[in-house]
Amino acid sequence: MTNLLMLIADSMVYILPAYTANAAPVIFGGGRPLDSGKIYKDGRPILGSHKTLRGFIAGIIVGTLVGIGLSFVSENQSPLLGFILSLGAIIGDLMGAFLKRRLGLEPGALLPVVDQIDFVIGAIAFSLPITAPSLNMVLIILILTLPVHFLTNLIAYFLHLKESPW
Repeated sequence: MTNLLMLIADSMVYILPAYTANAAPVIFGGGRPLDSGKIYKDGRPILGSHKTLRGFIAGIIVGTLVGIGLSFVSENQSPLLGFILSLGAIIGDLMGAFLKRRLGLEPGALLPVVDQIDFVIGAIAFSLPITAPSLNMVLIILILTLPVHFLTNLIAYFLHLKESPW
């Protein structure tokens, strides 16, 4: 049981920069859309109004700072890994937004599973050349991300930081 708890703790420390990078745009975002309101060839926005330059930058900065902080307390974390996980999380989230627009979903509309794990998949994919997590860590991260994402979005909704609880 102790080994499992250690693996869970290591997994959460590993992915925490991505979690915070994904959450930061909700708090610090707004302003000019990343896609500048441009329309894709299908007649829909490329990303939509909720994906902003300020949110993109805030996500990377906050996640990187978390990675820097964690590097002082965990040998498995580094500033570079924090930056890469943050960048991957933001890109993964943007890929999810791009997919949602192609499906005709409005910004903020629910797309189950994609909404919960797009940023984690992006973060892990970007991290592979630097520090690949074990398969067990990936499974734990994916399993725990679902309830963590649900709870953090619910809290953001009740704090009026988000328009919907997902």
